[in-house]
Amino acid sequence: MKDLTFQTLIAVFEEIFGRGLFWAMVVVATVVTLAYLYVLIRDRAVSWRKFLWAQLSMPVGAVLAVWFVMAMTHSAPSDIGGAIDVIVFLGVAAMGAIGMAILVYTVQSLVKPPKAVTES
Repeated sequence: MKDLTFQTLIAVFEEIFGRGLFWAMVVVATVVTLAYLYVLIRDRAVSWRKFLWAQLSMPVGAVLAVWFVMAMTHSAPSDIGGAIDVIVFLGVAAMGAIGMAILVYTVQSLVKPPKAVTES
């Protein structure tokens, strides 16, 4: 593997997760992202209470993401071999944390939209 291309990354992820699961994750991530953008445009403001709950959920997302990748690759913490493995797992944890925060904020906003402000 001389060149790292977008097609190569897709092939690697399809090999790790399986074609169906990988593309299902892509679809779910796209839907959640679009719902998040919809919520931000609809509300025109950030609810700091919802934002706090979203931030508090971030460690859970980080742990779940690392656990999921380790389960899919049949790995254990003892398999971490070097600095690049640690960097990859930190990246996975960061993406899981951010993804969980976006998901929690979006679900909260869709379930309990802000009250409409009436102008007089």
